[in-house]
Amino acid sequence: MKASLWFLCCSFLQKGITVLTTPVFTRLMSTTQYGEFSAFSSWKNIISIFVSFQLSYGVFTQGLIKYEDDRKAYASAMQTFSFVLCGSWTLLYLLSRTFWDRIFHLTTAQMLLMLITIWATSVFNFWAAVQRVELHYKALVLVTLLAAFGKSILGIAMVYIADDKVTARILAIALAEVICFSGLFVYQLRNGKTFCVPAYWKHAVQFNIPLIPHYLSQTVLNSSDRIMIARMVSEAHAGIYSIAYSIALLMTLFSTAITQTLEPWLYKKIKDRRENEIADVVYAALVFFALVNLLLIAFAPEMVAIFAPPAYREAIWVIPPVAMSTFFMFGYSIFAAFGFYYEKTSFVMYATVSGAVVNIVLNYLLIGRFGYLAAGYTTLFCYILFACAHYYFSVRICDRYMDGARPYNAGVLVLVSAAFMSAGFLMLFLYNHRILRYAAVAVICAGFVLYRKPIMQILTMTLRIRKKSEN
Repeated sequence: MKASLWFLCCSFLQKGITVLTTPVFTRLMSTTQYGEFSAFSSWKNIISIFVSFQLSYGVFTQGLIKYEDDRKAYASAMQTFSFVLCGSWTLLYLLSRTFWDRIFHLTTAQMLLMLITIWATSVFNFWAAVQRVELHYKALVLVTLLAAFGKSILGIAMVYIADDKVTARILAIALAEVICFSGLFVYQLRNGKTFCVPAYWKHAVQFNIPLIPHYLSQTVLNSSDRIMIARMVSEAHAGIYSIAYSIALLMTLFSTAITQTLEPWLYKKIKDRRENEIADVVYAALVFFALVNLLLIAFAPEMVAIFAPPAYREAIWVIPPVAMSTFFMFGYSIFAAFGFYYEKTSFVMYATVSGAVVNIVLNYLLIGRFGYLAAGYTTLFCYILFACAHYYFSVRICDRYMDGARPYNAGVLVLVSAAFMSAGFLMLFLYNHRILRYAAVAVICAGFVLYRKPIMQILTMTLRIRKKSEN
C-alpha cells in the first residue's frame, strides 16, 4: 500500500506539474499559438504509435510478469528494440522530410524534436514500469519530479525569450527529457547486458500488431477532435478547446495514476485465479474517481478563470463531457486487463476501433453544424461505447479462460455510472448560478458522508447476491 500510494502521487505529479503551469503558458502564448502547440501534441500522440510501436505499454508490463525470471535482460532487450525502431523511422523521415512536413503542417525542427521526445519518453516508460512492478518508488519519484520541473521551468524561460514560442516550448520538453531520461537507457542496458533476444522481440511484435489499431484508435479518441476543430473551425478555437482538455487532463492524471498502480496487481490476481478479490478494490477506485471528477466539474468556471485569461471563457462548457469521458476511460482499463493478460489483443482492438470510427464520423457531422463545443459530447458518447465494448469482450474472455467467472457486477457499474453522470450534468446546468452550484456540492458531499454506510451496504449486498447466484 505504501508503494501504491507513492506511485499514485508520482503519476499525478508527473503531469500535474505540467497542467499547473498551463496558466503561465496561456498568458505567454496567444490562442492561435496554443492551438498550434496542441495540434503538435495531437500529432505526436498519433505518430508515436508507429515510431515506438507502444512497446513500453501493455506488452511490456505483461512481459515483466511473464519473464520475471529474466526481467533485467527482458528490459534491456526491449530498450534496444525501441531504439532501433525510433532510429529507423527517423532515417525514413529524413529521406522525404519535405513531404511529411507538408502533411503534418510542422517544420523540420519540430518533427525531429518530436522523434527525439518519443524515444526519450519510451525510455522513461520502460524504466518506470520496472520500478512499479518491483515496488521501487523512491527513484521513480525523484526522476519524475526532476523531469516535470525541468520541462516546466525550461519551457517558461524559453517561451518567454523566443519569438517562435511553439518551437521553443517543444525544444524545452526535448532537452529536459533527454537530460533526465537518457541515463536510464544506459542503466538498463548495463543492468541487463542484453541487446537482442529474438524470442522477446518476436513476442512483442506478435502481441502489439493487433494492438496498433487499438492504440491508434485510442489516440484518435483523445486527439482527433482538436485536429478537426483546427481544420474545420480555427486554430484559435482549437486552443480554447485545448484549455478545457488540459483542465480535464487533471482527471486523466488520476485515472492514469490509479491504472498504473492497479495494472500489475490485476495481472497477478488473474494469474493466481483470485479474481473474486478484484471487485471490492475496483469499485472503491471507481467511486473515488467519480467523486474527484465531480469536484472538478463543479468548479470548472473557477478553474478556467485561474488557468486562462477571459478569451478562453467558453472552455467551461466543454469540461463536463470531457471530464466524464475520463471516468469511462478508466473503466476501459479495468476491463481490458483481461484481454491483455490472455493476449487476446484482437478483442481489445475491435472495441477501441469501433469507438474511434464513431468519434470521427460524429465529429465530422456535428462540429460543422453545432460548433466546436459538440466535440466534447461526441467524445463522451464514444467513451461510453468504448467502455461497454471492452466490458462485453472481458465477459467473453472470462467465459473462455476463467470458467465463466464474473469479476465485476454489471448492476453496480451501471449504478455508479448513472449517479455520476446525473450529478455531473446537474453541475453543468448550475454554472450560471454560483450559489446554487456551491449548495449542490455541499449537499452531495454531506450526503455521501452521512450515507456512506448504507451506500457501502448496498454495494456489499449486491456482491453477496452475485456470489449466491454463482454458487
